[in-house]
Amino acid sequence: MFDNQTVVITGAGRGIGASAALQFAQRGASVVVNDLDSGMAEETVNSILSRGGQAVAVSGDVTASGFPEQLMQTAVDNFGNLNVVVNNAGYTWDAMAHKLTDEQWQAILEVHLSAPFKMIRAAAPYLRDAATAELESGASLSNRCIVNVSSTSGLHGNIGQANYAAGKMGIVGLTKTIAKEWGRFGVRCNAVAFGLIDTRLTRSQEIQEESIEILGHDVVLGIPQKVRSMLDKDIHLRIPLGRPATDEEAAAGIVLIASPLASYITGHVLEVTGGMGI
Repeated sequence: MFDNQTVVITGAGRGIGASAALQFAQRGASVVVNDLDSGMAEETVNSILSRGGQAVAVSGDVTASGFPEQLMQTAVDNFGNLNVVVNNAGYTWDAMAHKLTDEQWQAILEVHLSAPFKMIRAAAPYLRDAATAELESGASLSNRCIVNVSSTSGLHGNIGQANYAAGKMGIVGLTKTIAKEWGRFGVRCNAVAFGLIDTRLTRSQEIQEESIEILGHDVVLGIPQKVRSMLDKDIHLRIPLGRPATDEEAAAGIVLIASPLASYITGHVLEVTGGMGI
């Protein structure tokens, strides 16, 4: 399905991103695995290589100046082309709106909205311009697309996540704009909005005890146990399928919308939520 295609995935060292990388590789793609944690990026690559796939790790901060261009160039240098860009990297830094600092607001918008925009802009020569060359030569257009990761927090808002919700709704507007601008070149752009997925961003803070350092701050990942218990209570009333998704199920939504099976779908927001919010 993705034979002779190259896929770039940000935030692919673990969770949904790592699962997506494995699924793309299993279907023939060469994968560029990006993550802030170089060890986790290499672990994903090794998993792909051990299964006979092709992949290369590129560690780095998606918000760093010049990094998007470096990432796209690495894809082309290693595999000769670029077909799919998945903007998945991100984290949460929550607070109620009246307590949310400028630093928290800006950091989350940078990683969830500005970084994807810069990744798309950096990919333009390899997606938009390459498609133009095919059109001018009369060749059939190759599968080329962008998949941006959004969230139900962006679609509906969420308590304590004004920054995250703004970024994840902003990515929807960016998605639809790129779909309109690049559609004439056969380049599709879609978003996948996740609901409750079992990852370190939705597990209990007290149980997993994970954190990352952001701008000199120790940002605790996950949600408070009290909130998580509320989410789990009467889960069938909120999620028709009655459970959170696995990261493999979430990643499958990315692969689905990026595949040639979705060749006439662009500007769409695919909700992978188990029915939550309908």
